[in-house]
Amino acid sequence: MKYDVVIIGAGPGGIFSAYELIHQNKNLKIAVFEEGYPLKKRHCPIDGKKVPSCIKCPTCAIMSGFGGAGAFSDGKYNITNDFGGTLYEYIGKEEALDLMRYVDEINMTHGGAETKLYSTAGTHFKKICMQNKLKLLDASVRHLGTDINYVVLENLYNELKDQIDFYFQTPVTKIERLGDNNYRIHYHDTFADCTKCVVSVGRIGSKWMESICKDLEIPTNSNRVDLGVRVELPAVIFSDLTDELYESKIVYRTEKFEDNVRTFCMNPYGIVVNENTNGIVTVNGHSYEDPAQQTENTNFALLVAKHFSEPFKDSNGYGESIARLSNMLGGGVIVQRFGDLVRGRRSTVKRIEEGLVRPTLSATPGDLSLVLPKRILDGIIEMIYALDKIAPGTANDDTLLYGVEVKFYNMEVELDENLESCHKGLYIIGDGSGVTHSLSHASASGVYVARHICEQL
Repeated sequence: MKYDVVIIGAGPGGIFSAYELIHQNKNLKIAVFEEGYPLKKRHCPIDGKKVPSCIKCPTCAIMSGFGGAGAFSDGKYNITNDFGGTLYEYIGKEEALDLMRYVDEINMTHGGAETKLYSTAGTHFKKICMQNKLKLLDASVRHLGTDINYVVLENLYNELKDQIDFYFQTPVTKIERLGDNNYRIHYHDTFADCTKCVVSVGRIGSKWMESICKDLEIPTNSNRVDLGVRVELPAVIFSDLTDELYESKIVYRTEKFEDNVRTFCMNPYGIVVNENTNGIVTVNGHSYEDPAQQTENTNFALLVAKHFSEPFKDSNGYGESIARLSNMLGGGVIVQRFGDLVRGRRSTVKRIEEGLVRPTLSATPGDLSLVLPKRILDGIIEMIYALDKIAPGTANDDTLLYGVEVKFYNMEVELDENLESCHKGLYIIGDGSGVTHSLSHASASGVYVARHICEQL
């Protein structure tokens, strides 16, 4: 089979590459290879259980499939260069923002029209944060919610499926160079040839991406890993910020170690959830646009980024080892009251039940100080006291901390200004490239590469 363009991975980068390609040139013959399932068939057989025990599905339905790992996320598209990746370093700041706005417009026309776009522009919280040694990052955020995000993805797929060949449950085993601008994609003991190849495998494809880069001798650099906890507290404590901004990305530089601790993935009136990736259970958060699915709590992550230098390069392995330790001690996710943490004692079922915060995730009461490195935990405690100054009540004894939360990042692949590798016609985009770390940046990278390809064909 011969295609003009083959896209590997049907996450946001792959989806928006495909979308832009057919809108720029309807005559292109395009295929998308995805190791996971179509959206409607994505379901984790152990989802919702207190102590998940991964049954080693051939393909993880949560992390793979149409929509990628973001399909069941909170559906937040942050339009900013302040976080979410370094796409702007390759294509320029204004171009990156324009592409993110373009992605937002597409989402609006495919089911997200009734959702709200929040912005930090002009907010008085910037001053309040600065007065308390905190920095509020600039961003506009479109909150689709887990429910509307699913609808948008479903509508995009329905538009694309009749114009593009989708190969689900079809992992690619090898990319073979047949010369510049000619590639052979191996799968299921057969192959497809193409002129241009776009690789968009997301974070779940990190090991695969590493092997491809090794086979094709594509240079790479090590990346970081983010470690921390997910905080859950009554929604009224953060309501002043969340009602105006929805999600506030706040950075604090610790006094003790001068590490940066930041808020991440804020979910007003949301729920805390498990994530099970290849048997490693970590914690995350969701929220919904539908008021009937909302709770009385808000949750968000507090994360510390760790970068490693020679000789150690396996940042993801470091994060995995900490997550596995948490799983070993708690049988999954551990939850601890903030008051218990600062007093140096583990939480118990009784103390959590007597607290003011009703947990939205059934987790094992325990002691996070036995899991997270002291330096990271000290930074998180400092951050909670700093946030308490702008959102009084954050440092209450009954505030819940779930651990661990780990954000894995792919190694950074060396790419040019077109997101093209050292081999002409082979593009690497999305979170799998190590360049993007968010839905909006990954989607924008897909549009950018698609436009460049159309100029070449």
